[in-house]
Amino acid sequence: MKDDNGGGTRGVAGAEDDADSYGSVIEGRNPVAEALRAGRPIDKLYVVKGGRGAALGRIVSAAREAGAVVMETDIKKLDSMSLTRAHQGVVAVVAARRYADVGDILEVAALSGRAPLVVVCDGISDPHNLGAIIRTADSAGAHGVVIPKRRSSPVTAAAIKASSGAAAHVAVARVTNLTASLGELKKAGLWVFAASPDGDTPLWDAEFTRPAAIVIGSEGGGIGRLVSENCDYMVSIPMFGKVRSLNASVSAAVMLYEAVRQRQK
Repeated sequence: MKDDNGGGTRGVAGAEDDADSYGSVIEGRNPVAEALRAGRPIDKLYVVKGGRGAALGRIVSAAREAGAVVMETDIKKLDSMSLTRAHQGVVAVVAARRYADVGDILEVAALSGRAPLVVVCDGISDPHNLGAIIRTADSAGAHGVVIPKRRSSPVTAAAIKASSGAAAHVAVARVTNLTASLGELKKAGLWVFAASPDGDTPLWDAEFTRPAAIVIGSEGGGIGRLVSENCDYMVSIPMFGKVRSLNASVSAAVMLYEAVRQRQK
């Protein structure tokens, strides 16, 4: 059995570009535990017969307290329900979660009492990268993540598995027009910082204490022209090796934690 960081969610959205919701089946101990902690309504919890361990016991107790029906079943049934094959003996059936919109993310920021911090993903096609970005956004206290509907991974099972359950806590907006959404963020007072190897603003000079949106480009093509034209700063991350680029999720982590460092002063 894998560790408690595994698991994922079977997305209602799947690969459909026009879907506006995701997550009807959550699988894996950590994702299910995080969904319960976030207050996701769970209708039924399926656990493997004879399952043992304190973590599993806490999940079952929390599900019962939340009013879910808990059912023991065999491993074949769980395998048939699982998309990731990493269910760890736990599968929850939940109400589908709707994507947020940019206004929702701005409202989350306003309620937090902190300067807005938003991550904008321009064409992140690898769901593992998307999940890792969502996980880092949650850890860094970002108020939400914006992704485009086209040429980008939606919140899939693999993305939620990579987020280690953080997708249950982070507002994700899936938008039709990324440049228009950047305009909406700028109108709300956010400054747009884009990670770029050729950026003319060194990372240490970027002022992340102000309301900020951090744009991360695609794994292969980087940031698109229209998106870059709507950014206030192109930020370069110092690199000293032969390869002058970082994985998209690593770039997001570096930028986000520089913002965290500055905001803690």
